[in-house]
Amino acid sequence: MKTQLAAGLTVAALAVTAGGIILTAGAAQPLPARNPADTPVHKPQAPSAATANAKPALFQPPADQDMPQDEFGKVVQMGKDIFENTGRAASQYVSPNSNLRCASCHLDAGRLANSAPLWAAYVAYPAYRSKNKHVNTYAERIQGCFKFSMNGKAPPLGDPVLVALETYSYWLASGATINSKLPGRGYPKVAKPPLPRDYARGQQVFEQHCAVCHGADGAGQVDANGRTVFPALWGEKSFNWGAGMGSIKNAAGFIKANMPLGLGGTLTDQQAWDVATFMDSHERPQDPRFNGNLAETRAKYHDSPDSMYGLTVNGQQLGKGTPNSAPHNKRR
Repeated sequence: MKTQLAAGLTVAALAVTAGGIILTAGAAQPLPARNPADTPVHKPQAPSAATANAKPALFQPPADQDMPQDEFGKVVQMGKDIFENTGRAASQYVSPNSNLRCASCHLDAGRLANSAPLWAAYVAYPAYRSKNKHVNTYAERIQGCFKFSMNGKAPPLGDPVLVALETYSYWLASGATINSKLPGRGYPKVAKPPLPRDYARGQQVFEQHCAVCHGADGAGQVDANGRTVFPALWGEKSFNWGAGMGSIKNAAGFIKANMPLGLGGTLTDQQAWDVATFMDSHERPQDPRFNGNLAETRAKYHDSPDSMYGLTVNGQQLGKGTPNSAPHNKRR
């Protein structure tokens, strides 16, 4: 239908609403009153249970095939090699008795979420640490791993070993945001168990689920070439009393999320706490911060219900160290 727009002419048979006025046949009439009850109300829907409980997406580190093929990439590859074969590739900084490697506790070459992945650690530093009561750089954090977890000595700043591990971590974190609480960082917190944690129950869990790989004596296993297949959990080949895994809380988180290998999440919270208690209630290399007095060293560095250092288990006081277990830097 055509409409002529000319002065003095009416607009025929066309109704247009504008600002609450109906324009029709040249006359203006008010709109009929609207009942608020007739107006649909759009209420936001409550999120579904699946949405409400959804976990944040985990960061995905780059794949090995994406490693740069240049001089930078060579150092990245060097860092990965050190990480997976620490005793061979960085032997000067690892106790000769240790059969651990970085990948023993940071699974899938430092990639696996909830296994203290390198990509999450790298973007969380510098950070204050209560362990040494000052702000640590990422390099210093790695130095601590050599000193405690590898029962060795810290590579000096700028050392090729330290640079390579930092470079590998930096590359794994490519694209990650700076975030001290990136999902998947560290080991998960395990809920308090229904029953107090128990050594005897932990021993049963160990014998049923752990001994087949780590050995009945907890000494781990190596292949024909001497390369660690399953790490020692206590004794002279294991981490020393100053390591983070010596905290029952940390050990329970790691075990719950990752053990048995490939079957993480299958143990109950109670089993994780119990077997962590059993594992950390065995003798291991001395804490390099030991001042010659067990009680004083416990009070200064192990004053926590999560540490068995200095306590007596099965008639034996823990914390005296294992034979030939002096830290690497004190034997050289």
